[in-house]
Amino acid sequence: QVQLVESGGGPVQAGGSLRLSCAASGRTYSNYAMGWFRQAPGKEREFVAAINWSGTITYYADSVKGRFAISRDNAKSTAHLQMNSLKPEATAVYYCAAGHALTMLSVYDYWGQGTQVTVSS
Repeated sequence: QVQLVESGGGPVQAGGSLRLSCAASGRTYSNYAMGWFRQAPGKEREFVAAINWSGTITYYADSVKGRFAISRDNAKSTAHLQMNSLKPEATAVYYCAAGHALTMLSVYDYWGQGTQVTVSS
């Protein structure tokens, strides 16, 4: 059982940056892959980035490659998503997720409540 809480969202101008954080609690956090997903109003939840349990493998959606970076610190039970060169289409609720396997699919076992990111043009 893992509980996840996102933070760091808010308003930002196009071209700016935000750093999202995910604080985890519960058993065996370090054994889980971590992912970030986002969902805009009226759209399906989409994959953004993921990282394996040891931090040695990362996946990114093509739309964010070169601009976003996922990381984790198992000693602090946290994961982060650094978002640079933000575009208005990045406006969405961003969710942190944890699961037993690293994947780009929305099949993670645990989910946070989300944090709103709003990018103005």
